[in-house]
Amino acid sequence: VVTAAEQAGASAVDICADSDIVKEIRSMTDLPLFVSSIVPEELAKAVELGADAIELGNFDVLYKKGASFSKDDVLALVKRTLEIIDEKVFFSVTIPGEISVSDQIELARELEAMGIDLIQTEGHFSKEQADGVRGLMERAELTLSNTIELSRNVEMPIMTATGINPTTAPFAFAAGASAIGCGSCINKMNSEISMLATAKQLVEIAAKNAEKIAALV
Repeated sequence: VVTAAEQAGASAVDICADSDIVKEIRSMTDLPLFVSSIVPEELAKAVELGADAIELGNFDVLYKKGASFSKDDVLALVKRTLEIIDEKVFFSVTIPGEISVSDQIELARELEAMGIDLIQTEGHFSKEQADGVRGLMERAELTLSNTIELSRNVEMPIMTATGINPTTAPFAFAAGASAIGCGSCINKMNSEISMLATAKQLVEIAAKNAEKIAALV
């Protein structure tokens, strides 16, 4: 996945906070590394190991185990992380897709006031959602609607993730995203060629959006 991202011209790669993985990927690529965790101490350790940015998030795995995160839960984790990292480290925070839109907006505004660099949207995981492509599209619809609401209420950059692929990526930018996060549509491919082709499509979509914005400035 990292090789495909690098060859496609991706802006960065997002990995988990496992120390061995961080060290291995850091030795493989010069691409900026985003490291994700909900454990502040793991994020701080990742920075020591060479991470360029940290993301408080990656809630999906925990949702599947029945965990949930409120606005206050996220704020407490962010405050703890800020206490133990260098303030110069690029800091991204995922807005839980399961909380109400009003709470998402309030959380985003508080994060903006705290100096967080980027927020990431997600689609809410539900055991009642359909499997396969239909389920992915349902979650993409949710993350797109969350992007629209948040982009209307904060000035900070927004990364749209969950269900983002070459079909849904243009909608993310139209919804107000500054960036897209793409995982499953690439890492579930069964060959490096397929991964590279998909990654290139996504990079091209992002580049075209950047060109449109530049033309408007």
